[in-house]
Amino acid sequence: MDSRVKGFVAAAMAMPMAPDDDAEPRFRSVFISDLHLGTAGCQAEALLDFLKHHPSEYLYLVGDIVDGWQLRKRWFWPQAHNDVVQKLLRRARKGSKVIFVPGNHDEFARGFCDHHFGGIEVMHDAVHTTADGRRMWITHGDYFDGVIRFAKWLAYLGDNAYELTLRVNRYFNLIRKRMGFPYWSLSAYLKDKVKMAVNFISDFEVALANEARHRGYDGVICGHIHRAEMREIGGVLYCNDGDWVESLSALVEHMDGRLELVYWHQVAGEFATMPPAAAVTPALA
Repeated sequence: MDSRVKGFVAAAMAMPMAPDDDAEPRFRSVFISDLHLGTAGCQAEALLDFLKHHPSEYLYLVGDIVDGWQLRKRWFWPQAHNDVVQKLLRRARKGSKVIFVPGNHDEFARGFCDHHFGGIEVMHDAVHTTADGRRMWITHGDYFDGVIRFAKWLAYLGDNAYELTLRVNRYFNLIRKRMGFPYWSLSAYLKDKVKMAVNFISDFEVALANEARHRGYDGVICGHIHRAEMREIGGVLYCNDGDWVESLSALVEHMDGRLELVYWHQVAGEFATMPPAAAVTPALA
C-alpha cells in the first residue's frame, strides 16, 4: 500500500467522532460505489446529504470508495472527504452493517479482506439476501473489464483521459449554471454516443449477469463503469448503482425487498427516482 494512503487509513481510524445526527433506518439496504474520494470530481457534499436522508440497516460500499490511483499522483483531501469517512464510520458505530467491497481504484484494501476497520467489514465480494428472498451477488465489477485485467497501463491512461474530461466538464457546467441550465455530463453523453463505449457497457453488463446466473444468484449489484442501470438480462436482475462523480446515484432496497435506483440532483436539491423493479423469479442454479 502507498505510504500516504496507509497513513490516511490510520488517521481516519483515529479521528474523533462528531455528534450523531442519523435517524432511524428508512431503508433496508443502500448500495453506493465509485465515490472517488481524493479527487476533485467527487461530489462529497451531495453524498453527505444523501446519506443523511437515507439511513439503512445495511450499507454496501461497492468499490472505488477512495481513489488510490489519483492520490498516489497528487494528494487531494478536503474536509468534505473527511466528513464522508466520518459518516461511514458513524453508520457502523450506530449499528448499521457496513460492508466494503474494494474496487480497482482502492485495490490496496483487498489486502485487508475479512478484516474489520471501525466496524466496517472488508470483503472480496458479498452476497445480500433481500427481504423478499432474492440472493444478490455484490462485486465491484473490475474483474469483468478486460482493460483492467490484461492492459492495466491502458486503464491508467484512460483514467487520466477521464480526469481531463471531468475537468473540462466542471468548467462547462459552471457556465451552464450561470445561464440557468441544469447539469450536463460530457462523459455520459460520449458513453451513449460512441459505439465502442456502448458495446463495452453492454458486454460488461451481460458478462456480469451471466456470471451471477452461473453462480446461482438471482441478481448482481456492481459499480465500476459509472453508469446506473437496473434491468433483467437473461432472467437475472443486473443492477449498477452508478457513481458519485457524475450520475450521483445509489441503489436502495425498501423494507419489503423492492429495489430502486435513486438519483440526487444537485441543482434542484431533491431526489428523483425510477420505478421500483418488480421481484424476479429466483434463478435455478
